[in-house]
Amino acid sequence: MYAPKNDRNYPTDHFINRELSLLQFQRRVLAQAADLTVPLLERLRFLCIVSSNLDEFFEVRVSGIKEQIRLGSRKPGNDGISPRDLLEKVSDEVHEIISEQYTLLNEDILPALEQEGVVFLRRSLWTEAQLRWIRDYFMREVMPVLTPIGLDPAHPFPRVLNKSLNFAVELEGRDAFGRDSGAAIVQAPRALPRVIRLPREICDQEYTFVFLSSVLHAHVHELFSGMTVLGCYQFRVTRNSDLFVDEEEVKDLRASLKGELQQRHFGDAVRLEVADNCSDEMANFLLQHFHLRAGRPVPHAGHREPGAADAGAPTGSNAPN
Repeated sequence: MYAPKNDRNYPTDHFINRELSLLQFQRRVLAQAADLTVPLLERLRFLCIVSSNLDEFFEVRVSGIKEQIRLGSRKPGNDGISPRDLLEKVSDEVHEIISEQYTLLNEDILPALEQEGVVFLRRSLWTEAQLRWIRDYFMREVMPVLTPIGLDPAHPFPRVLNKSLNFAVELEGRDAFGRDSGAAIVQAPRALPRVIRLPREICDQEYTFVFLSSVLHAHVHELFSGMTVLGCYQFRVTRNSDLFVDEEEVKDLRASLKGELQQRHFGDAVRLEVADNCSDEMANFLLQHFHLRAGRPVPHAGHREPGAADAGAPTGSNAPN
């Protein structure tokens, strides 16, 4: 992590920490989403920008801090903050930002969109006609591209792509091959839209959407014939995506960068996001697999989201302008 030299021994309060300054910028972006004078869909876009910015923050900044801690660095920077203290400060600040973000989304922006005729339907509100259409959509468009993986000695935990949408499923019973895995992972391909628009004839509003996560939750049992689904929890992993290339040592910079870019999807995990309904057993299992620690759910370990774990999804929807 970059640290400017302090040759003149200025007091630490003369310096502003770069990582904490970036988080203050995210607060300014979030303030745009809370500004009632900003057009409603622009407020939603600002909310999604916060999510994408935080993703990049963890991929590069937090991964850099964790690397310093891993190497045993305890020396504070010019701002007087050591890497471990900085990580805790980042943890507290990010949790506050995300809490405000989801509160704004669920209690302000989504109800305002509904008043304007743009509705994101919860599963509990689906009508019979909508249930039939969504099930047909799942069987036709979603199920053929899903590959559920039961976790057992013959089928280890799959490689989870950076920032991809995944589902951890708790199971009971035996599958068609007589295996009792107890758990499975379902990965949502990125080719699938995260937000699906329902036909006008089965909706009260012209622009009615459902989340792909809701569709999968409602029909995940179709993937596990003969077994009982005890729980289905979406999760998302953010990985270290920083590039480590020594320009002085490598002979072919282009080839080295190409090799680094190919590995960015599978770097070390720096953040685990799980839905707030995830069981403690499953959350601990995921934390253990990704070599993250629990305690108070912190950004460099896992934290629970009071909503969709794929908060950047609405930026790809076909909502009206």
